[in-house]
Amino acid sequence: MSTHDVGAPGPGTLGAGPARPGAGSPDRPRADAPGPRSRPDAPPPGALERGGAGASALERGGAEAAAPERGGARGAAPPSGAGSAWLPTAPCSPGACVQSTASWTAVPRAVLRLAAVLAVVLTGVLLAPGIARMRAAPRDRMIRRWCRAVVRAGGVRTRITGTAVPTGGLLLVANHISWLDIPLLAAVRPARMLAKTEVRAWPVAGALAARGGTLFIERDRLRALPGTVTRIAEALHAGAAVVAFPEGSTWCGRAQGRFRRAVFQAALDSGAPVQPVRVHYRSSGGEESTAAAFVGDDSLLASLWRVATTRGLVAEVEVRPPIASRNHPDRRGLAAAAQGAPDWVRAQTEVHP
Repeated sequence: MSTHDVGAPGPGTLGAGPARPGAGSPDRPRADAPGPRSRPDAPPPGALERGGAGASALERGGAEAAAPERGGARGAAPPSGAGSAWLPTAPCSPGACVQSTASWTAVPRAVLRLAAVLAVVLTGVLLAPGIARMRAAPRDRMIRRWCRAVVRAGGVRTRITGTAVPTGGLLLVANHISWLDIPLLAAVRPARMLAKTEVRAWPVAGALAARGGTLFIERDRLRALPGTVTRIAEALHAGAAVVAFPEGSTWCGRAQGRFRRAVFQAALDSGAPVQPVRVHYRSSGGEESTAAAFVGDDSLLASLWRVATTRGLVAEVEVRPPIASRNHPDRRGLAAAAQGAPDWVRAQTEVHP
């Protein structure tokens, strides 16, 4: 089961796989199919197909509306962290960035933890149909508890500060380090996630993702980006929460990428607020830990094993105040406001050891 994308409104949705978003673009590119509360300056119908100004602006923006894939391409990662115009990568890699304190004495504990994770996930799968029929408030409480249980079963303690907007359309944006980000964000507020279309065909995970309302995107088709932004805007306008990782790739946690802008256009179109979430992983002593990082050519099994064998790992989730999208004239400003404090903007050029 892949764990790159957050599942949608049901507990069985953990495991949707991610797509990689892309580079920034001019301030106000528009989708060819106007979403809710579309602005009057949207390009005329067919402009994108004709390859006009509207199309070029969106294409330069890349597919950052999609949920990201882990940092780094397989093989050598570009030193700058920019893979291509629409599928950026991070310079992080398991060999250069990831530290593990695992020892042979941790093996029995790790086996028990992985067995516990599997048991909690299967319990969620079995209960998902019944939970989906519950009223919104008790359903969301069950999902949040289940997501916390998944994380705790893996031996990771959770500290969440702040509160997400409880109802109505909301775009949750966060930095991206690990597959653990997925249940952690769902523990803040259950939401619809973005995943690459290939996930739909995956055994078990694809069915769970589809059942949970995952928004599937074609990450390799630039011309699909306007439609993706429109679908996100429609979900927000309908009152759903949507989670996105605008960095476009996973980073090790000691450095972060800049937020890409396209997904913020959906918040502008729908009028939904944007709520930033900051994720940290620390050791029991409070030092920053990269044990949870899922980067480069790391395999999911290797990452799961590293987390399960790490003692005292703590996930810190800081839910920051919501940002009114209407107070920002374009997605450039909205993305900058969401990324916020300087510790979020350590450049992609930061040198890794």
